Amino acid sequence: MGADKKIEEGLDFTPKFGADGLITAISQDAGTNQILMVAYMNKEALNLTLQTGNAVFFSRSRQKLWKKGEESGHVQKVQQILVDCDQDCLILKVTVDQGQCHVGYQSCFYREVEKGSKTNMNLITEKVYDPAQAYKK
Repeated sequence: MGADKKIEEGLDFTPKFGADGLITAISQDAGTNQILMVAYMNKEALNLTLQTGNAVFFSRSRQKLWKKGEESGHVQKVQQILVDCDQDCLILKVTVDQGQCHVGYQSCFYREVEKGSKTNMNLITEKVYDPAQAYKK
């Protein structure tokens, strides 16, 4: 089996991190299949996620590990990790207690591009929590 076949069809987990040391990680609600967010993991974040069962990411803006829910309390309990054919993208099937978006929505995908428009968006859902309360310092 060639190298590509081993990655694409083999059963060895060998995640392919990009030149920046990151791999894309999509969080999906295990019960509803709603996409909650897209984030990135470095090797340490992925290892911590595998060890603890709680989603840990790497914040590109803060350049540090980010344990989902460390400030808000809205943790993601990982039920399953799906790996794409190239092993360069992960889907984390997670259970959550409430909103996952830092601005108060259940999902970070709370808007849609208005049909027929190139510039306008519409809200497609309501906020589920008050971020000012969740992110008190």
